Amino acid sequence: MNKVELLDECNNSLGEGITYSSKNNNLFWLDIGNISNLHKLNLSTNKKNIFELPEIVTAISIKSEDELILATSSGLKLFNMSNKKFKSILNIEDKQLLTRSNDGASDALGRFWFGTMQNNFDKDGNDIPIKENIGKLYKVDTDMKISIIEEGLGIPNTFVWSPDNKNFYFTDTLNGIIFSYNFEIERGELSFKKNFAKFNRGHPDGSTIDTDGCLWNCRWGGSCIVRFTPTGQVDQIFEMPVQNITNCIFGGKDMKTLFITTARNEGENKNYMDGNVFAINLNYQGIEDNKSKLELS
Repeated sequence: MNKVELLDECNNSLGEGITYSSKNNNLFWLDIGNISNLHKLNLSTNKKNIFELPEIVTAISIKSEDELILATSSGLKLFNMSNKKFKSILNIEDKQLLTRSNDGASDALGRFWFGTMQNNFDKDGNDIPIKENIGKLYKVDTDMKISIIEEGLGIPNTFVWSPDNKNFYFTDTLNGIIFSYNFEIERGELSFKKNFAKFNRGHPDGSTIDTDGCLWNCRWGGSCIVRFTPTGQVDQIFEMPVQNITNCIFGGKDMKTLFITTARNEGENKNYMDGNVFAINLNYQGIEDNKSKLELS
């Protein structure tokens, strides 16, 4: 049985957006709030940096050794970790106070895909119930052209491509179904949306993919991570010591460690492990996240 280990006792309110860079063996993740925190952990030295960011920041794509593309409540930002500059590069829904960004990732050609949703934080950072499906799925081409791919979304999550880049996986957490699409990589087009997987514990949140083409899905409220086969069948269930599992990514020198973010739980199942980052050493090998190739002026 694979052991779940506590990697970082960060006590995040809403840990999310985890990604990994093999170049420097760095792990990045976010603690989402009206003031968000970017965590950077070097897995070789265990050196940790935390950067405070002045708005809701929800997803990360690595641009260079020092630069990250960030999905935020007002669009896309470029953050330079060396000089700590937080620069707007594309305004999206910046005038729409009722929405914020959520999950996102880059495809194999460096386009950035991300979703928006009803903002569920009040001015004091307290949770607001999500009552409206007003989110959108966006694609930002490398030349910075913006396309709306889908509308009427509740909580967009899981931005993952199959190893051969022929399929795209996506979920709206509120409806509980993980979808698959045919993906045409050269034009960045989706087609033939269909139900891929459904599971009866918790709700589907963030995901990653392994070299076998199996999807690893985190279950919000479900205390587990599920490995789905390429045909959408449950292959394995990995039990977690907290309830709200938010996102995961493979990393480490052999790409066989699964790193997992979690979130607080204010209900009766609240425990001291909530919000920490965990790791599981596995016999499966993951695929590193694509890097951003947005052509910034």
